[in-house]
Amino acid sequence: MTKAALLVLALALPTLRAADSPPLQQLQIIPLPGVKGRFDHFALDLKGRRLFVAALGNHTLEVIDLAAAKRIQSVSGMSKPTGVLYLPDPDRILVANGDDGTLKIIDGATYKVRQSLPDLPDADNLRFDPAAKLAWLGYDDGAMALIDAPAHKLLATIKLPGHPESFQLEKQGPRIFVNVPDAKQVTVIDREKRTTIATWPMEKFQANFPMALDETNRRLFIGCRKPARLVVLDMANGKTATDLEIACDTDDLFYDAKRKRLYISCGQGFIDVVEQLSPDNYKRLNRIATAPGARTSFFSPDLDRYYLAVPDRGNQNAELRCYQPE
Repeated sequence: MTKAALLVLALALPTLRAADSPPLQQLQIIPLPGVKGRFDHFALDLKGRRLFVAALGNHTLEVIDLAAAKRIQSVSGMSKPTGVLYLPDPDRILVANGDDGTLKIIDGATYKVRQSLPDLPDADNLRFDPAAKLAWLGYDDGAMALIDAPAHKLLATIKLPGHPESFQLEKQGPRIFVNVPDAKQVTVIDREKRTTIATWPMEKFQANFPMALDETNRRLFIGCRKPARLVVLDMANGKTATDLEIACDTDDLFYDAKRKRLYISCGQGFIDVVEQLSPDNYKRLNRIATAPGARTSFFSPDLDRYYLAVPDRGNQNAELRCYQPE
């Protein structure tokens, strides 16, 4: 082989390796011994490098030390924990509990419950509005609660036509987009006026559970189960821009703005990685095999890590899998 041919081959090798590399590279597995049942949502303490995982079926909050890659605490006394929110100032963990209808405020140093807000049946997803310093909680057969987290006070409620699943707060405006699968719609709320301003029907693509935003391109991503599709909506008017087939039983999806990719965890036992070619054009890059029931996940752009909760099922023990996006 000539020197010129060798040079061409050497230059091509990095490209070939990149093409062969999976878009998510598994880095480590963190065992969660003794944890039974399914998982729900996550929250991150970025400064302390702690990950909080709602072990819904186990009635515990699992605390993971990401630097040491091990569980450091299993907080008992939860009641079907679902949504989790971490507030660095003060060091508090908010946990929504679906069974007893409480929002438990936990001390981040001692992991003791400091206060419990009652009368929030089927409490679910939690989000924080950093500008207003207020938390939003989806609960009941159809309501959003506005909570002053530092003062531990319920400030207001907004009625919905069904139980809210995933919802997202836009950063560049006052809206909240809420998946309401029982009503077959996305409800749009003005969080400053505290009122519903639009309803976008989800008739063709139903069971809309996970959600993510791409505010740069004004796109709203919805994961549907009936049928199993990624649906892309225009944030201006709720019109469907496009849709794409995904694996079954999706429960979480995240948009990686840096790489223009979506990570979609599905209980069928796969992570679908979808590339955004343009605001209205998408293709699946890879379908990564995981484990049955592993549909709960979390992506941190700050850590550049993707985490997948794998439940105890059959011969598979409960664990947390950590991936590096390539």
